[in-house]
Amino acid sequence: MRTRTLTAVLGCLITVTLVGCDPATPAAEAPATPTPAATTVDSTPSPKADEPGETGTVANFVGMGLQSAQDRAQADGFYLLKSHDSAGRDRMQALDRNWKVCSQNYAAGKTIPTNTELDFGAVKLEETCPAQDQQEPEVKGGKMPSLAGKSVKAARGALDPGTSVTVTDAGEGRMVLMESNWQVCTQSPSPGAVLNGQPVELTAVKFDESCP
Repeated sequence: MRTRTLTAVLGCLITVTLVGCDPATPAAEAPATPTPAATTVDSTPSPKADEPGETGTVANFVGMGLQSAQDRAQADGFYLLKSHDSAGRDRMQALDRNWKVCSQNYAAGKTIPTNTELDFGAVKLEETCPAQDQQEPEVKGGKMPSLAGKSVKAARGALDPGTSVTVTDAGEGRMVLMESNWQVCTQSPSPGAVLNGQPVELTAVKFDESCP
């Protein structure tokens, strides 16, 4: 009996030297299998791609102040709103209360989705609405458009941004500072000329003045 105990102790001492051993410690248990995390399932049905959105009826905004028109449109559920200069002068509607609506891109009474963009054509309160929105000049086919009567700002905007443009006062030699308030009298190159990067020269007067 003592011999077996001695043998066991000697064997344990050898094992401790190599890997460590505690005769009183039971054999290592196998690691427990981790419990998978719970999965949350969203039971909310996703909207269908063809499901129609909300709709609204377009009011008659013509004649209203631009700010009032925008307020009315938002009250009716339309929040995508923009405006432009009906006179074709490329002016910004910086203070909406100083402008009135001349046109709208959707007819009054038409029912459309409320996420549709409404565009108001407008002029300043003291101005008369044109019979229809004036189109800003546009280069077509690489040829010089007719710029006479257009605002200097709109004329410059129609040309390639890299074009050198010189503007002089056709009447009194004044500096042309706020170009949306000046109208083109003469131009070079002439309308229809092929544009190949040449400089452009314009003469202009203010809109309440006549070209000489």
